[in-house]
Amino acid sequence: MANPVLVELTRGELVESIHRGSIAIAKADGALMVGLGDVEAEVYPRSSLKPLQALPLVESGAAEAFHLSDEEVALACASHSGEPMHTERVAAWLKRLGLSEADLACGPHAVRYEPVWQAMIARGEAPSRLHNNCSGKHAGFLTLAKFLGAPTAGYERHDHPVQQAVARALAELAGVDVNMPWGVDGCAAPNFAIPLSAFARALAKLADPSALPAPRAAAARRIVKAMSTYPELVSGTGRACAILMRAGRGRFAVKTGAEGVFAGMVPELGIGIALKIDDGAGRASETVIAALLDKLGLLHGDVAAAALIRPAITNTRNAVAGQQRPAAALRDLVV
Repeated sequence: MANPVLVELTRGELVESIHRGSIAIAKADGALMVGLGDVEAEVYPRSSLKPLQALPLVESGAAEAFHLSDEEVALACASHSGEPMHTERVAAWLKRLGLSEADLACGPHAVRYEPVWQAMIARGEAPSRLHNNCSGKHAGFLTLAKFLGAPTAGYERHDHPVQQAVARALAELAGVDVNMPWGVDGCAAPNFAIPLSAFARALAKLADPSALPAPRAAAARRIVKAMSTYPELVSGTGRACAILMRAGRGRFAVKTGAEGVFAGMVPELGIGIALKIDDGAGRASETVIAALLDKLGLLHGDVAAAALIRPAITNTRNAVAGQQRPAAALRDLVV
């Protein structure tokens, strides 16, 4: 059966477009609180996997050995906009490792924050690998490689000790086989496919790590705290992750992923949230995660966050022509 319609877009009095998807909300003990749609289908979490990809970096002692700040831990979980606050920190981090931009396996891409991008164009500057939204994650991979005494070259390969450490940590927290399906992400690193329900369970254990071994529990708490403390480093100026985490005032961490994925970790409730939009639309995933957080009473009436739930659709004269909004299946969902 088709997944339910979660988001609809109107124009005038008609619904013009719809987005279907699935939602899983789990507790750290494995209990599934919400399973809307096909939550057992395997999905690639894409960049919403980053908090779990950062777990071996912190749990192993590599972050402490190389004196990583919480800002750098946040960057290891980031899909950043390529603003100076991101690129300058990653460059300094690599220099401290005795490495440089050339050691990053990710390629360059355009800066997402328009004022910075336009200024670069005006100066005739091309983006570098530091501007890649995953450069912080890759700096974390390189840090772990050095700590393990593994080669830094090829750290992005599936069979490299760094990626095998990520696979083991994910498999253990999600309760899946370590030989899970995988594919190459946009940044050249592996991304692992797991059921949406298993992803929610893994996220819940980051939110409530009380049953985990002490080093892993401490690492989970540090990752979630770093993300919620430095939202703009995790995303960028005006981005949904930053808007939502600012509204949350440290009560949760969220992370977007390509192709309509979003992840959330709420320590005070001990829950993990995972969602996937069937057609990969990021606009829909933002509405769904914002609506869920609002249902949980975590947005404190923040205006910018509320605008993500029902953003206006405007024309070229900035007049309102319609609205993007939660559909009935999401509006009526009890969490």
